[in-house]
Amino acid sequence: MDNNAKDIITVKGLTKKYITYKRGSGFKESVKALFVREKVPVIAVNDISFSVRDGDIIGLLGPNGAGKSTTIKMLTGTLYPTCGTIEVMGYNPTKNRKNYVRQIGAVFGQRSQLIWDIPPLDSFRMNKAIYSISDEEFEERVSFMAKLFMVEDLIKRPTRVLSLGERMKCEFIMAMLHNPKVVFLDEPTIGLDVIAKHNIRDFIRRMNGMGTTFILTTHDLEDVEQLARKVIIINKGVKVFDDTIENLKKVLGAKKIVQLTLLKEVGTLDIPGASILERESPLKMTVSVDLERMPINEFMAKLSEQCAFSDISVKEMPMDTIITHIYQSKGIEQPDK
Repeated sequence: MDNNAKDIITVKGLTKKYITYKRGSGFKESVKALFVREKVPVIAVNDISFSVRDGDIIGLLGPNGAGKSTTIKMLTGTLYPTCGTIEVMGYNPTKNRKNYVRQIGAVFGQRSQLIWDIPPLDSFRMNKAIYSISDEEFEERVSFMAKLFMVEDLIKRPTRVLSLGERMKCEFIMAMLHNPKVVFLDEPTIGLDVIAKHNIRDFIRRMNGMGTTFILTTHDLEDVEQLARKVIIINKGVKVFDDTIENLKKVLGAKKIVQLTLLKEVGTLDIPGASILERESPLKMTVSVDLERMPINEFMAKLSEQCAFSDISVKEMPMDTIITHIYQSKGIEQPDK
């Protein structure tokens, strides 16, 4: 990514409000609701502002009901904001929709763009006509991406006989055929096996290296760790974090997680900056080490003095732990999933 790149997406004061109606339980309340309905305002997105630089990969995170999907729908122009402004590549997504959609792509892990009973290649040809892609460009792009995904033969089979991983590869080809500058990804690796996830992530990196900007919403934090450079976290419609992935990892300070398999059970550890997080068994435990108080090499030396162990692993603080801390530090409770 070019550090001097300009903003390709600018969002200011984005808000979406809905009006629902309260309905009581029981026959009497149901009859009453036919004549008098109590309005209940719901704020799905509340005064969100952020920017995305050209050529970046952004992770948009939050629990179920946080407002992620509503935000993406407004960014793609399928939902009108109540107030606030959105500018993507100079377009207003809702006012310049016809020209705008020719510049963007979208992949939704739980929704398919492919037609079930025909081969993906025929679906690709449909998009070729919709986006007025020339024969030469079409053949070149399909050939390039099919080879990249190793699906040259699969795209000629009916979509219904393909596995989930194979279909998702074809979904990406479908979304990228018209060479979009910005692509919105909603749970693109949901339900995929390890190999399929690797292929999808590698494809995203390759396309990003060629200049495509990606906005990624997902519950798979490994997608974010491997792909995103910047993370935006929202909860209950409110933005609670907007910074780089590196600074996200520093939210809890410079900490490491150390997993130990002991030769002999120990009660406590008398090491500054170290605390036992979990005991999986009498001989297995997980320890948090604050590197600002105790460098890892000093921790290892003191650990060897206090206990004997047969195995040890040192890891980064888990992403879900960091994100949970962000919710709690903002005084925001996570909604039920």
